[in-house]
Amino acid sequence: MAERLSKVEFIALIAVMFATIAFSIDAMLPALPEIGAELSPDDINRAQLILTSFVLGMGIGTFFTGPLSDTFGRKPVLLIGAALYVLASGLAWAASSLELVLAARVLQGIAAAAPRIVGVAIVRDLYSGREMARIMSIAMMIFTLFPAFAPMLGAGIIYFVGWRGIFAAFAVFGLVIIFWTGNRLPETLPKPERRAFRLSLMIEAVGEMFRHPTVRLSILVQTLALSILFTMLTMVQPVYDVIYDRADSFPFWFGAVAFVSGSASLLNAVLVVRVGMRRLVTWTLGSQIVLSGIMVALTTVDLPLETGFAVFVFWQCTVFFMAGLTMGNLQAIAMEPMGHIAGMAASVIGAISTVIAAAIAAPVGLLFDGSLVPLTVALLVMCIVGFGLMLHMGRVENRLPA
Repeated sequence: MAERLSKVEFIALIAVMFATIAFSIDAMLPALPEIGAELSPDDINRAQLILTSFVLGMGIGTFFTGPLSDTFGRKPVLLIGAALYVLASGLAWAASSLELVLAARVLQGIAAAAPRIVGVAIVRDLYSGREMARIMSIAMMIFTLFPAFAPMLGAGIIYFVGWRGIFAAFAVFGLVIIFWTGNRLPETLPKPERRAFRLSLMIEAVGEMFRHPTVRLSILVQTLALSILFTMLTMVQPVYDVIYDRADSFPFWFGAVAFVSGSASLLNAVLVVRVGMRRLVTWTLGSQIVLSGIMVALTTVDLPLETGFAVFVFWQCTVFFMAGLTMGNLQAIAMEPMGHIAGMAASVIGAISTVIAAAIAAPVGLLFDGSLVPLTVALLVMCIVGFGLMLHMGRVENRLPA
């Protein structure tokens, strides 16, 4: 790989693969009101299903892309997934009803699982341990930085060509991945190391993962971390609109927060080598317990509107910052013992954490009542549970043989 692809270019390519998810979700946020008004005027809120339908498809896709890449190689599965993403984007662009858009979004989510899951497996093919965590942290920076631009990009596209133009932009994004991967990335899984696509082998691999206590616990904590992120993403626009009356400036505030929070992945890339993955995740969750606890307490205080908004924006930054200090590390912790079944491991971890996180975030989002109470309490509870699981992981690892 060194002759064709430098480490800098490799990290950039992996980062673009990871950014597929962020782009597909965050660029849609400013389009939801217009889509609802045009395709579902009797119930505008149904447009929110555009987000959850994509996440559902992504969860389904993660079950298959990893095992398929273990059998046929990383590159073919990645290219087919990207091509399917382009096709689904075109179908959504041409859709004449909300139901057709939702169907296309499910297909788009299934396709988007390929760059996400296969990208993780490629990193595990080439790196391990703390170096793998470092590479993934730098790549994950795009996952947290891209939302800084995606809503503004979506708003700009809507302004010039309408909401359908966002799906055209998705198609272009998929074509970039196809061209870049096809011309620059070599296959990272040699044929002798591939596994036959048989149900018995898949069940055996899943059983191996769940018998490993560290992998099992890291999946649970990663699910909670994703739940925290999805819950904030689900509720943040109504908070800006209903509580603080800042719907028009939401894309800019959201972008600023995401931009600032993106530095967390760079900080993690420096700290993880010195501190270690588990300890850094534990400290981060512990800090967020304190911050979310303060936010819960402040919901009982009648703060001036501007002061309350400033406090919320700061807290939102810390929540996104937490994602940058935990997600890559938790993925690396779970993947480290599973190098021999990296594709399957990436699929199972991604599918379970994504689907369950979406199932947690969706009902919490429906609890929005015009106050911050549901959001702050939900995040506090999830942080406490995640922190407890990380402490338990430490005790479990101390009992494992060296």
